[in-house]
Amino acid sequence: MRPAKKPAIRPFQSIRRRRSLSLIAAFVVASLAGLLPLRADTQTDSAQNVSPPNIIFIFADDLGWTDTSTYGSKYYETPNLDRLAAAGVKFTRFHCCPNCQPTRAALLSGQYGPRTGVYTVGSIERFNWRSRSLRPVDNVVQLPLEKVTFAQQLKAAGYATGMFGKWHLGQQGPHHPSKRGFDEAIASMGKHFNFATQPKVDVADGVYLADWLTDKAVDFIERHRSEPFILYLPHFGVHSPFHAKKELIARFEDKAGTAGHKNPIYAAMISSVDESIGRVMKTLDDLKLADNTVVIFASDNGGVGGYVREGLKKAGDITDNAPLRSGKGSLYEGGTRVPLVVRWPGVAKAGTTCDVPAIHVDVFPTLLEIAAAKPPVDQPLDGESLVPLLRDPSSSLRRTAIYQHFPGYLGAGAGTWRTTPVGVIQEGDWKLMEFFEDGRLELYNLRDDIGETNNLAAVRPEKAKALHAKLIEWRKDVKAPMPTPHEPNDSATKKGKKNAKQRNARSM
Repeated sequence: MRPAKKPAIRPFQSIRRRRSLSLIAAFVVASLAGLLPLRADTQTDSAQNVSPPNIIFIFADDLGWTDTSTYGSKYYETPNLDRLAAAGVKFTRFHCCPNCQPTRAALLSGQYGPRTGVYTVGSIERFNWRSRSLRPVDNVVQLPLEKVTFAQQLKAAGYATGMFGKWHLGQQGPHHPSKRGFDEAIASMGKHFNFATQPKVDVADGVYLADWLTDKAVDFIERHRSEPFILYLPHFGVHSPFHAKKELIARFEDKAGTAGHKNPIYAAMISSVDESIGRVMKTLDDLKLADNTVVIFASDNGGVGGYVREGLKKAGDITDNAPLRSGKGSLYEGGTRVPLVVRWPGVAKAGTTCDVPAIHVDVFPTLLEIAAAKPPVDQPLDGESLVPLLRDPSSSLRRTAIYQHFPGYLGAGAGTWRTTPVGVIQEGDWKLMEFFEDGRLELYNLRDDIGETNNLAAVRPEKAKALHAKLIEWRKDVKAPMPTPHEPNDSATKKGKKNAKQRNARSM
């Protein structure tokens, strides 16, 4: 008799098997090297039971460094973030860009602004730069299609990928997140009630966006519980317009405020983001996935406050970033220092604090190491994996400094500016700012002067000179374009005053 034929393997089955075998092999190697924890129920002799960690990245919008009880607020309430921090590592010196879009470009690409061309939101015409002495560098308003995202790299490593929330890097056609590495993606921003989505999805009346996005996130987790997944949940909260659920507003109306933390609507918006964290954590517990899931929480820029203290407006701040200086749109600490909390059972040292400076471009290489995924072939990554700091928050990284480059203007209304063109280097406790209009240097020791009140450039000229030289060298390395001289035009200033005022109001 002729031997029976083996059943044919269909092409998609063959691809799926090769993908599974490659994934298993990669994580066996990583686990043996001590990079990845194995769940108790997977510590067997069978490589088939090895499971890479799931990853959930919850991202808030405009949430300041002190806008949570985790980071010291006595008015805002974030019990779920508190629990997350108690089980993981809380970073005290994590930095982003001064506003939304460039931070997201840096996170998704792993590259500083000079490599993506994304420095701010919208075109340079958003603010009346013609009243100033420099012409800003033209801004890229969508993440260039040649840039590889962390979602693409994790998808190639065998992860299911999902994104629900504020994308802000191009919503149409090939720029949509569903074309940038996410298997499932729904983008929404602009409103907290009666919001629109891309692609269009029917939403019941009265639904709050943070709740709806969390529904989608929970559903994604439940459907992908049996395979490694990465969920990117970028909330639109707590960005303006300042709208919240009535029952949450009522919770804070009779609560005594403290300093700049006293707005019940804003407090309620923060609570909705915190509720989302709690629902995600409960879902992981219910599905017994918590021990094998990395949960990351961060924000995209500093809080919308500190402007009254800075003299940019007379009153009306929604919050305050004190003791940090200024707020969103500034390169002072209040504009770029944000929360970062990471829980990774078995790896991240629970209940610890890390004071090592870190920055948005570190997220991409960190995710790659967690997932044992490969870096992009032709795309240099500017950051460094934070996994060593998760294991030992008192350790250090290979690099010595982090950088920021902002070759434009962000207005604050009434002829005031949240920032003019500036470059920043932070090395250890030292921070140097170079303002491009006049070459002014500001030097601060953040350990002694977290509020950046004492400019030491004149009394520590050797330190200022050394840091300035490193900043210049970094700009050469990344080919950072600089703003160009421009003759201030008073007539253009007057003509554009009304439109600039309207744009400034929307940007705040």
